[in-house]
Amino acid sequence: MCRCRWLSYLDSLNKMAAKKKTTAAKAKAAKKTTTQKTTQRAAKKVSQKKVPFKLDSAIPAGAMGEKWDKHRFNLKLVNPANKRKYEVIVVGSGLAGASAAATLAELGYNVKCFCYQDSPRRAHSIAAQGGINAAKNYQNDGDSVFRLFHDTVKGGDYRSREANVYRLAQVSVDIIDQCAAQGVPFAREYGGLLANRSFGGAQVSRTFYARGQTGQQLLLGAYSSLNRQIGLGKVKMHTRTEMLDVVLVDGHAKGIVVRDMVTGKISRHSAHAVVLATGGYGNVYFLSTNAMGCNVTATYRAYKRGAAFSNPCFTQIHPTCIPVSGDHQSKLTLMSESLRNDGRVWVPKDKKIAAKIRSGELNPNDIDDKDRDYFLERKYPSFGNLVPRDVASRNAKEVCDEGRGVVASGLGVYLDFADAIERMGENTVRERYGNLFNMYEKITGSNAYKNPMTIYPAVHYTMGGLWVDYNLMSNLPGLFAIGEANFSDHGANRLGASALMQGLADGYFVLPYTIGQYLANVGIDDRPNDDDPAFSAVQQEVETRINNLLSINGDRTPTSFHRELGKIIWDNCGMSRNKEGLEEAIQIIPKLRKEFWQNLSVPGENAALNQSLEHAGRVADFLEFGELMCRDALQREESCGGHFREEHQTPEGEAKRNDAKFSFVSAWEYQGENKAPKLHKETLAYEEVKMTQRSYK
Repeated sequence: MCRCRWLSYLDSLNKMAAKKKTTAAKAKAAKKTTTQKTTQRAAKKVSQKKVPFKLDSAIPAGAMGEKWDKHRFNLKLVNPANKRKYEVIVVGSGLAGASAAATLAELGYNVKCFCYQDSPRRAHSIAAQGGINAAKNYQNDGDSVFRLFHDTVKGGDYRSREANVYRLAQVSVDIIDQCAAQGVPFAREYGGLLANRSFGGAQVSRTFYARGQTGQQLLLGAYSSLNRQIGLGKVKMHTRTEMLDVVLVDGHAKGIVVRDMVTGKISRHSAHAVVLATGGYGNVYFLSTNAMGCNVTATYRAYKRGAAFSNPCFTQIHPTCIPVSGDHQSKLTLMSESLRNDGRVWVPKDKKIAAKIRSGELNPNDIDDKDRDYFLERKYPSFGNLVPRDVASRNAKEVCDEGRGVVASGLGVYLDFADAIERMGENTVRERYGNLFNMYEKITGSNAYKNPMTIYPAVHYTMGGLWVDYNLMSNLPGLFAIGEANFSDHGANRLGASALMQGLADGYFVLPYTIGQYLANVGIDDRPNDDDPAFSAVQQEVETRINNLLSINGDRTPTSFHRELGKIIWDNCGMSRNKEGLEEAIQIIPKLRKEFWQNLSVPGENAALNQSLEHAGRVADFLEFGELMCRDALQREESCGGHFREEHQTPEGEAKRNDAKFSFVSAWEYQGENKAPKLHKETLAYEEVKMTQRSYK
């Protein structure tokens, strides 16, 4: 190379090095400036006052049937190139969480998904059996979007937000197409069309199903979509990881603090927005049909950070569960509501006959039809055995309270398939419900093809949850709640086959639109680093709490406290409630909570797999949340749906609402340790549905 060319080459290298050095210096300065801003902002957050509490449902104007379409058009959009610059945290990987994470990633967002199970496909959604509702009207039996909307509002005893329910009915038709395209093996009729069956609270057949495994098949469909995004690197999956708190920066939810359940490591994760899809709180009762890991921790910690908790007393008691068999049990087993399509619910008319059945002197098959009381068919001829769950549950309790129960404890009724087998043949019944009958026989040792099933109501679902607006965002900006974790769609009672519908509607078709509005407003730069002092402060609180649980060294296990709390809640805030019992519970629970923090025994350490520690943390939250439930039930001086106050019932024993005083969504604001929470109210106004006394007769 000639000298001139060599010098020119060296000169170009020097220029490139200088340019690189300048660029690096600018980047370092920019990073320092960003860090300083973040530190200042976070330090300000650590010391700043509580953000104002505000409820704005953000329901769009216009005709009911046009609200959602117009709202989608008016929402701000994030262009595809910018979506790649946003990070979203999704906590939970059931139907709502998996569908949301997969869809957000498909749109281009970067998603972190967290679950405490060893795989997303082990989420409790897998336990759903009976089906999923959609207003397809494949049976040509008079169904429509409006009828599904009306049935859902009525089934919830007029305590749900009307606009949200209408949207749910609208998008229900898209869910079936989405899932069928994923390969979900819905049952089909002889000609190949998707089949439907009936569920409670409806006089049409709109429930799509996959035998008794609908939840499992739907979850596998969502899981396949989620796995695709994990493979593409758009979703980072964190299994065996439990969220222990949410982090706020300037009043906005910007991340979470989690614990690795295998190693015990505490870590922080920041994002532009946080989505909670963590399910319900039915395990506050200890015995429920929920998986034993289901808990209230994520939503309750959000509540303690300022998120409103709505209608916590609205819990659903499912009428068809296998009765409790003894104190050894830690959970109960659901028998699908779909069984009420062909099974007939009955007890003996005579208490003496019931006593002989309980003692083993009589076999139910030997009871003449004239001596049987098909009490749901008798009281509700229009709907028969397919009345809503709250109605069926209360009636089962009523006949057992009269002394006509048919199991040893007296708490059980029959679900009989003899007529269905005679009408359709055993093979047809086996095709429809075979896996359910097999499960029943494995648990009870009884062949339901030969003998009636025994069933009794049990806790199954919770209609309460974090308050959210029409966009599914809580009153804390940036914190979204979907599926069973929010309150919005079911009012005081959920109709059967609507939980799967809501979870997938929120995850696939609502949140992916509405979260864009928030992200577009805050911008790409509104994501703090996870070394922000606000994250450090929350992590310190989490670690202190864990250390406190480990250091008590008392005599009682977390399970013993959980069992005692569950009995208190079931006895006083269960299928029926009254003022005296609720006031008693509000007095007892703080005493039990005090004993918990003085006499708890948690063996082992944090830096390892420690299921006792996990359970202790969840029970600690249940001990606080249980009191909130009872306070909510006490202030609601009416009966509606699953909330049955004994002082407020019709002469026929039905729920008696008080629309003049209680047509509102309760939204509770946390006020601090050992302080009574503050009640806020979102008034419910109905444009399309006229509030009437529910009748299924």
